[in-house]
Amino acid sequence: MVNPKATTTSARTRDVLTSALRNEMELTVGYTRRRGHGYDLAKDAASDSIDVVVALGGDGTVNEVVNGLMAGTDEKRPALAVVPGGSTNVFVRALGLPRQPVEAAGVILAALRSGSSRMIGLGRADERYFTFCAGMGIDAAVVRRVERARRRGRRSTPILYLRSALGEYFFDAIRHDPGITLSLPDEPEEIPVANVIVQNTAPWTYLGDRPVHASPEASFDSGLDVLALRVLRPPSTLQTVGRMLSLQRDHYGKRVMLRHDLDEFTVSCATPQAFQLDGDYLGEREKVKFASVPAAIRVIC
Repeated sequence: MVNPKATTTSARTRDVLTSALRNEMELTVGYTRRRGHGYDLAKDAASDSIDVVVALGGDGTVNEVVNGLMAGTDEKRPALAVVPGGSTNVFVRALGLPRQPVEAAGVILAALRSGSSRMIGLGRADERYFTFCAGMGIDAAVVRRVERARRRGRRSTPILYLRSALGEYFFDAIRHDPGITLSLPDEPEEIPVANVIVQNTAPWTYLGDRPVHASPEASFDSGLDVLALRVLRPPSTLQTVGRMLSLQRDHYGKRVMLRHDLDEFTVSCATPQAFQLDGDYLGEREKVKFASVPAAIRVIC
Protein backbone atom coordinates (compact mmCIF):
# COMPACT_ATOMS: atom_id res chain seq x y z
CA MET A 1 0.00 0.00 0.00
CA VAL A 2 1.17 3.47 -0.88
CA ASN A 3 0.91 6.76 0.92
CA PRO A 4 0.58 9.20 -2.01
CA LYS A 5 1.61 12.06 0.30
CA ALA A 6 4.89 10.41 1.32
CA THR A 7 7.26 13.34 1.70
CA THR A 8 10.43 11.97 0.11
CA THR A 9 9.06 10.21 -2.96
CA SER A 10 7.55 11.62 -6.13
CA ALA A 11 4.67 10.13 -8.10
CA ARG A 12 7.15 8.96 -10.73
CA THR A 13 9.35 7.25 -8.13
CA ARG A 14 6.35 5.51 -6.61
CA ASP A 15 5.29 4.28 -10.07
CA VAL A 16 8.79 2.91 -10.69
CA LEU A 17 8.80 1.12 -7.34
CA THR A 18 5.38 -0.46 -7.83
CA SER A 19 6.37 -1.58 -11.34
CA ALA A 20 9.53 -3.22 -9.98
CA LEU A 21 7.55 -5.07 -7.33
CA ARG A 22 4.88 -6.10 -9.82
CA ASN A 23 7.56 -7.76 -11.95
CA GLU A 24 8.43 -10.05 -9.04
CA MET A 25 5.01 -10.81 -7.56
CA GLU A 26 1.29 -10.58 -8.04
CA LEU A 27 0.68 -7.07 -6.75
CA THR A 28 -2.43 -5.14 -5.79
CA VAL A 29 -1.82 -1.47 -5.01
CA GLY A 30 -3.89 0.38 -2.43
CA TYR A 31 -3.54 4.12 -1.75
CA THR A 32 -4.13 5.64 1.67
CA ARG A 33 -6.67 8.46 1.46
CA ARG A 34 -6.86 9.67 5.05
CA ARG A 35 -5.31 9.20 8.46
CA GLY A 36 -6.09 5.67 9.66
CA HIS A 37 -6.73 4.32 6.14
CA GLY A 38 -3.50 2.29 6.25
CA TYR A 39 -4.97 0.35 9.17
CA ASP A 40 -8.11 -0.50 7.20
CA LEU A 41 -6.18 -1.59 4.10
CA ALA A 42 -3.79 -3.78 6.11
CA LYS A 43 -6.61 -5.37 8.09
CA ASP A 44 -8.40 -6.22 4.84
CA ALA A 45 -5.17 -7.68 3.42
CA ALA A 46 -4.77 -9.90 6.47
CA SER A 47 -8.33 -11.18 6.17
CA ASP A 48 -7.77 -11.91 2.45
CA SER A 49 -4.80 -14.21 3.26
CA ILE A 50 -2.26 -12.00 1.48
CA ASP A 51 1.32 -13.30 1.89
CA VAL A 52 3.19 -9.99 2.08
CA VAL A 53 2.08 -6.41 2.63
CA VAL A 54 4.48 -3.76 1.29
CA ALA A 55 4.11 -0.33 2.89
CA LEU A 56 5.53 2.68 1.05
CA GLY A 57 5.50 5.65 3.38
CA GLY A 58 6.88 7.07 6.58
CA ASP A 59 6.79 5.83 10.16
CA GLY A 60 3.18 6.93 10.63
CA THR A 61 2.06 4.85 7.66
CA VAL A 62 4.06 1.88 8.92
CA ASN A 63 2.42 2.15 12.35
CA GLU A 64 -1.06 2.10 10.82
CA VAL A 65 -0.18 -0.91 8.65
CA VAL A 66 1.31 -2.83 11.58
CA ASN A 67 -1.79 -2.23 13.67
CA GLY A 68 -3.98 -3.40 10.81
CA LEU A 69 -1.94 -6.57 10.41
CA MET A 70 -2.02 -7.25 14.14
CA ALA A 71 -5.82 -7.05 14.09
CA GLY A 72 -5.85 -10.39 12.26
CA THR A 73 -5.01 -13.85 13.58
CA ASP A 74 -1.47 -15.17 13.90
CA GLU A 75 -2.10 -17.90 11.32
CA LYS A 76 -3.25 -15.46 8.63
CA ARG A 77 -0.96 -12.54 9.39
CA PRO A 78 0.99 -11.43 6.29
CA ALA A 79 4.68 -10.57 6.44
CA LEU A 80 5.58 -6.88 6.31
CA ALA A 81 7.98 -5.14 3.92
CA VAL A 82 8.64 -1.41 4.14
CA VAL A 83 9.90 0.99 1.48
CA PRO A 84 10.85 4.30 3.16
CA GLY A 85 8.95 7.36 2.04
CA GLY A 86 8.92 9.64 5.08
CA SER A 87 11.22 12.33 6.37
CA THR A 88 12.91 10.26 9.09
CA ASN A 89 12.10 6.55 8.54
CA VAL A 90 13.32 5.38 11.94
CA PHE A 91 11.78 1.89 11.68
CA VAL A 92 13.33 1.10 8.30
CA ARG A 93 16.76 2.32 9.38
CA ALA A 94 16.54 0.35 12.63
CA LEU A 95 16.03 -2.77 10.50
CA GLY A 96 19.26 -1.96 8.65
CA LEU A 97 17.55 -1.18 5.34
CA PRO A 98 18.77 1.64 3.08
CA ARG A 99 17.26 5.06 3.59
CA GLN A 100 16.72 5.59 -0.16
CA PRO A 101 13.46 4.03 -1.42
CA VAL A 102 14.85 2.54 -4.64
CA GLU A 103 17.75 0.91 -2.82
CA ALA A 104 15.46 -0.37 -0.07
CA ALA A 105 13.11 -1.85 -2.67
CA GLY A 106 16.08 -3.65 -4.21
CA VAL A 107 16.97 -5.19 -0.84
CA ILE A 108 13.36 -6.25 -0.31
CA LEU A 109 13.17 -7.88 -3.75
CA ALA A 110 16.39 -9.80 -3.06
CA ALA A 111 15.03 -10.89 0.32
CA LEU A 112 11.79 -12.08 -1.26
CA ARG A 113 13.74 -14.15 -3.79
CA SER A 114 15.90 -15.74 -1.09
CA GLY A 115 13.17 -16.07 1.52
CA SER A 116 15.03 -13.83 3.98
CA SER A 117 12.96 -12.47 6.88
CA ARG A 118 13.00 -12.04 10.65
CA MET A 119 10.51 -12.00 13.47
CA ILE A 120 10.50 -8.83 15.54
CA GLY A 121 8.79 -7.84 18.75
CA LEU A 122 6.47 -4.87 19.07
CA GLY A 123 5.44 -2.58 21.87
CA ARG A 124 1.84 -2.04 22.86
CA ALA A 125 0.39 1.04 24.52
CA ASP A 126 -3.06 0.12 25.81
CA GLU A 127 -4.54 -1.45 22.65
CA ARG A 128 -2.31 0.18 20.05
CA TYR A 129 0.98 -1.29 18.81
CA PHE A 130 4.17 0.61 18.06
CA THR A 131 7.31 -0.39 16.25
CA PHE A 132 10.14 1.70 17.69
CA CYS A 133 9.12 4.30 20.28
CA ALA A 134 6.47 5.93 22.41
CA GLY A 135 6.56 8.88 24.75
CA MET A 136 4.63 10.89 27.31
CA GLY A 137 5.61 14.40 28.26
CA ILE A 138 8.03 16.72 26.54
CA ASP A 139 9.03 14.55 23.56
CA ALA A 140 5.36 14.01 22.66
CA ALA A 141 4.73 17.74 23.11
CA VAL A 142 7.54 18.42 20.63
CA VAL A 143 5.86 16.08 18.14
CA ARG A 144 2.64 18.01 18.68
CA ARG A 145 4.42 21.30 17.87
CA VAL A 146 5.96 19.81 14.74
CA GLU A 147 2.62 18.48 13.49
CA ARG A 148 1.00 21.88 14.02
CA ALA A 149 3.82 23.53 12.08
CA ARG A 150 3.43 21.03 9.24
CA ARG A 151 -0.28 21.79 9.01
CA ARG A 152 0.74 25.42 8.49
CA GLY A 153 2.88 24.36 5.52
CA ARG A 154 6.29 23.86 7.16
CA ARG A 155 8.50 21.00 5.93
CA SER A 156 9.54 18.33 8.43
CA THR A 157 13.27 18.91 8.86
CA PRO A 158 15.81 18.48 11.67
CA ILE A 159 15.81 22.25 12.13
CA LEU A 160 12.05 22.26 12.66
CA TYR A 161 12.40 19.55 15.32
CA LEU A 162 15.21 21.43 17.05
CA ARG A 163 13.28 24.69 17.14
CA SER A 164 10.18 22.90 18.37
CA ALA A 165 12.17 21.12 21.09
CA LEU A 166 13.77 24.33 22.30
CA GLY A 167 10.46 26.17 22.23
CA GLU A 168 8.64 23.43 24.12
CA TYR A 169 11.39 23.06 26.70
CA PHE A 170 12.22 26.65 27.54
CA PHE A 171 8.75 28.17 27.19
CA ASP A 172 6.57 25.44 28.63
CA ALA A 173 8.08 22.26 30.06
CA ILE A 174 10.36 23.73 32.73
CA ARG A 175 7.55 25.97 33.99
CA HIS A 176 5.21 23.13 34.94
CA ASP A 177 5.35 19.95 37.01
CA PRO A 178 3.80 17.29 34.75
CA GLY A 179 2.99 14.98 37.66
CA ILE A 180 4.02 11.82 35.80
CA THR A 181 4.63 8.57 37.68
CA LEU A 182 5.99 5.24 36.52
CA SER A 183 4.74 1.96 38.01
CA LEU A 184 7.00 -1.08 37.57
CA PRO A 185 6.00 -4.65 38.54
CA ASP A 186 9.18 -5.22 40.56
CA GLU A 187 9.09 -1.92 42.48
CA PRO A 188 6.51 -1.37 45.24
CA GLU A 189 6.19 2.40 44.90
CA GLU A 190 5.41 4.66 41.96
CA ILE A 191 8.43 6.56 40.64
CA PRO A 192 7.89 10.30 40.03
CA VAL A 193 9.41 11.45 36.73
CA ALA A 194 9.17 14.45 34.41
CA ASN A 195 8.84 12.56 31.13
CA VAL A 196 8.95 9.01 29.75
CA ILE A 197 10.61 7.75 26.57
CA VAL A 198 9.80 4.12 25.69
CA GLN A 199 11.85 2.24 23.10
CA ASN A 200 11.24 -1.06 21.33
CA THR A 201 14.53 -0.77 19.43
CA ALA A 202 17.48 1.58 19.07
CA PRO A 203 17.97 4.32 18.09
CA TRP A 204 15.16 6.37 19.57
CA THR A 205 15.15 8.70 16.56
CA TYR A 206 17.45 10.43 14.09
CA LEU A 207 18.59 14.02 13.85
CA GLY A 208 19.25 14.07 10.12
CA ASP A 209 21.86 11.36 9.65
CA ARG A 210 22.83 11.22 13.32
CA PRO A 211 21.16 8.52 15.44
CA VAL A 212 19.89 9.64 18.84
CA HIS A 213 20.31 6.93 21.47
CA ALA A 214 18.19 7.33 24.58
CA SER A 215 18.20 3.64 25.58
CA PRO A 216 21.03 2.10 23.53
CA GLU A 217 20.34 -1.50 24.57
CA ALA A 218 16.77 -1.48 23.24
CA SER A 219 16.17 -4.22 20.67
CA PHE A 220 13.43 -5.82 18.59
CA ASP A 221 14.50 -9.09 20.28
CA SER A 222 13.99 -8.00 23.90
CA GLY A 223 11.36 -6.25 26.01
CA LEU A 224 10.77 -2.51 26.24
CA ASP A 225 13.35 0.00 27.46
CA VAL A 226 12.55 3.20 29.35
CA LEU A 227 14.46 6.42 29.83
CA ALA A 228 12.89 8.97 32.15
CA LEU A 229 14.16 12.32 33.33
CA ARG A 230 13.41 12.75 37.01
CA VAL A 231 13.36 16.55 36.70
CA LEU A 232 13.44 19.06 33.85
CA ARG A 233 16.20 21.51 34.67
CA PRO A 234 18.29 23.24 31.97
CA PRO A 235 21.82 22.14 33.01
CA SER A 236 21.06 18.46 33.61
CA THR A 237 18.60 18.11 30.70
CA LEU A 238 20.98 19.67 28.17
CA GLN A 239 23.75 17.45 29.51
CA THR A 240 21.56 14.38 29.02
CA VAL A 241 20.72 15.38 25.44
CA GLY A 242 24.42 15.89 24.71
CA ARG A 243 25.19 12.41 25.99
CA MET A 244 22.44 10.90 23.85
CA LEU A 245 24.11 12.42 20.80
CA SER A 246 27.66 11.54 21.83
CA LEU A 247 26.82 7.97 22.93
CA GLN A 248 28.05 8.57 26.51
CA ARG A 249 25.08 6.71 27.97
CA ASP A 250 26.92 5.18 30.92
CA HIS A 251 27.21 8.61 32.57
CA TYR A 252 23.64 9.92 32.49
CA GLY A 253 23.69 10.67 36.20
CA LYS A 254 21.20 10.32 39.04
CA ARG A 255 18.56 12.52 37.42
CA VAL A 256 18.00 9.99 34.65
CA MET A 257 16.29 6.64 35.17
CA LEU A 258 17.00 3.77 32.76
CA ARG A 259 15.26 0.39 32.67
CA HIS A 260 15.99 -2.39 30.19
CA ASP A 261 13.95 -5.35 28.89
CA LEU A 262 10.63 -4.69 30.63
CA ASP A 263 7.60 -6.90 30.00
CA GLU A 264 5.08 -4.32 31.15
CA PHE A 265 4.66 -1.11 33.15
CA THR A 266 2.19 1.75 33.57
CA VAL A 267 2.59 5.51 33.19
CA SER A 268 0.12 7.74 35.05
CA CYS A 269 -0.25 11.53 35.03
CA ALA A 270 -1.85 13.93 37.50
CA THR A 271 -3.13 15.94 34.52
CA PRO A 272 -3.42 14.82 30.89
CA GLN A 273 -0.05 14.83 29.11
CA ALA A 274 0.97 14.75 25.45
CA PHE A 275 1.31 11.22 24.07
CA GLN A 276 3.02 9.96 20.90
CA LEU A 277 3.60 6.62 19.20
CA ASP A 278 6.19 6.12 16.45
CA GLY A 279 6.45 9.87 15.99
CA ASP A 280 2.69 10.51 15.64
CA TYR A 281 0.92 12.72 18.17
CA LEU A 282 -2.16 10.95 19.57
CA GLY A 283 -3.54 13.57 21.93
CA GLU A 284 -3.31 13.69 25.72
CA ARG A 285 -3.55 10.80 28.16
CA GLU A 286 -3.79 10.43 31.93
CA LYS A 287 -2.77 6.76 32.03
CA VAL A 288 -1.21 4.29 29.59
CA LYS A 289 -0.30 0.65 30.16
CA PHE A 290 2.71 -0.49 28.13
CA ALA A 291 3.57 -4.08 27.27
CA SER A 292 6.13 -5.92 25.19
CA VAL A 293 4.82 -8.31 22.51
CA PRO A 294 7.66 -10.69 21.57
CA ALA A 295 8.07 -12.13 18.04
CA ALA A 296 4.88 -10.38 16.95
CA ILE A 297 5.35 -9.89 13.20
CA ARG A 298 7.53 -11.16 10.36
CA VAL A 299 9.48 -8.52 8.44
CA ILE A 300 11.09 -8.93 5.01
CA CYS A 301 14.64 -7.61 5.19
